Amino acid sequence: MLRQAKSIFSFLPSNPINDFLKRSLYLAPPFLVDDYTPVAITSYRLGFAKRKVEAAVNELKECTACPRACKVNRLDDDKSGVCGIGRKALISCAVPHFGEESVLQGSRGSGTIFFGGCNMKCVFCQNWDVSQRVESGYPMTGPEIADWMLRLQDDGQCHNINFVTPEHVAPQVAEAIFSAVERGLNLPIVYNTSSYDSVSSLKILEGLIDIYLPDFKFWNGETAARLAKARDYPENARLAIKEMYRQVGDLRFNPDGVAQNGLLVRHLVMPSLVEEGKAIMKWISDEISKDTYVHLMEQYRPDHLVGKGEVRSRGGFTKYDEINRPASKEEITVLRAYAGEVGLWRFEE
Repeated sequence: MLRQAKSIFSFLPSNPINDFLKRSLYLAPPFLVDDYTPVAITSYRLGFAKRKVEAAVNELKECTACPRACKVNRLDDDKSGVCGIGRKALISCAVPHFGEESVLQGSRGSGTIFFGGCNMKCVFCQNWDVSQRVESGYPMTGPEIADWMLRLQDDGQCHNINFVTPEHVAPQVAEAIFSAVERGLNLPIVYNTSSYDSVSSLKILEGLIDIYLPDFKFWNGETAARLAKARDYPENARLAIKEMYRQVGDLRFNPDGVAQNGLLVRHLVMPSLVEEGKAIMKWISDEISKDTYVHLMEQYRPDHLVGKGEVRSRGGFTKYDEINRPASKEEITVLRAYAGEVGLWRFEE
């Protein structure tokens, strides 16, 4: 019956009544959870959390926290990895955020903690001043990050704690979660990532993360090499998202429609890359779940090096002209329609 209903509603035009009918399906019994206990609390009570922190910190000795596997000893304060970050995580800001998905921000906001540095080098990055410049921000230990988590809970009254760009500081994230739960944190944890994560780090985070929020950017290695300087991104993203889904399953909500647990996959719709977007949608439908909650993001704009250019070690000077424009309405519409054709139906509207 649920399958039949979603098939019918998928063809309804958007208006307040039809949108409500579609939205109500997200809260059908398979996707509804009441009296949810964040998994980190359970792990802490069972004594698993501390061991996970020890394993996470061990990854920093010869760093394998992300697929770069640069082998730098990040326990040494004077050394940093490819990401530019050493022993302490760099915090750009920590605020209640109302620019996230509606199912995350609810009415009180998502408690976002933005990390500085990044293990990717996206030429179009809209946060390049934070991700590519590690001079600004506040170096913090796990317990210091936990202080902000508790403020977002107690003072900000946020629905969740949302770690933004945590791939390169997954060990510090584990430390922060443990410290915060030990001191009374009782909110779901969102892991908001580019998908360039190592499976080993994700397995350590199992039992600490409630909601995985990966952005699957590119399908082809050549594209990832050109636009993010990470040729192995697609294969690592596929492995990472499969591991995330294994841990948390499809996205589930409380009766108020706020996400509590599960997987929410983003894809930034980019100009000239609709075919890659289609491949990603097909893969999600075939290899993850047709019930995956998907957000096709429309906010791409040329930024950072796009239109300005840089000299590449191979290929000389380039201005990335193929992505030097917003995605067109037609490109967005075509990709959204295709996602529905392959069986996906739970979309962020």
